[in-house]
Amino acid sequence: MAIAIGCDEAAFELKEAIKAYLVEQKQEVVDMGVYDTTPVLYPDIALKVATAVADGQFERGILICGTGLGMAITANKVPGVRAATCHDVYSAERSRKSNNCQILTMGARVIGVELAKTVVKAWLESEYEGGRSAPKVQRMIEIDEMFHAARGGGKAGE
Repeated sequence: MAIAIGCDEAAFELKEAIKAYLVEQKQEVVDMGVYDTTPVLYPDIALKVATAVADGQFERGILICGTGLGMAITANKVPGVRAATCHDVYSAERSRKSNNCQILTMGARVIGVELAKTVVKAWLESEYEGGRSAPKVQRMIEIDEMFHAARGGGKAGE
């Protein structure tokens, strides 16, 4: 599975630990920044990862900042993306199984390294189940496309 990862300066150390974990797990991972602790505008990193996921360059993405919330908010502005902030295994599993979330966000000031690895593992091992959630996810896609089209774009993800 191809995974894009990115962070801001507050989450640099956690990103490096998660990246190393992904490599250990034989995952294909591409680091989209940052590469040190120099301050950045995290929305630019979120945009880079979310666009690459929406365009199909990567199956999934992981974004990390201080809380994970700003990354999720920004990533969810990209048409076709469903990003969720998860700091526990159950939420990570449900974000995939029920919501077909392609981007996991976490907060380096909220979660420790070992728990973050466990959350990433659960998220990667979970797959979308459809079923009762399928009409809800389809409606999310329709709403996304409705607002994207209203602003002059084509279908989400195009």
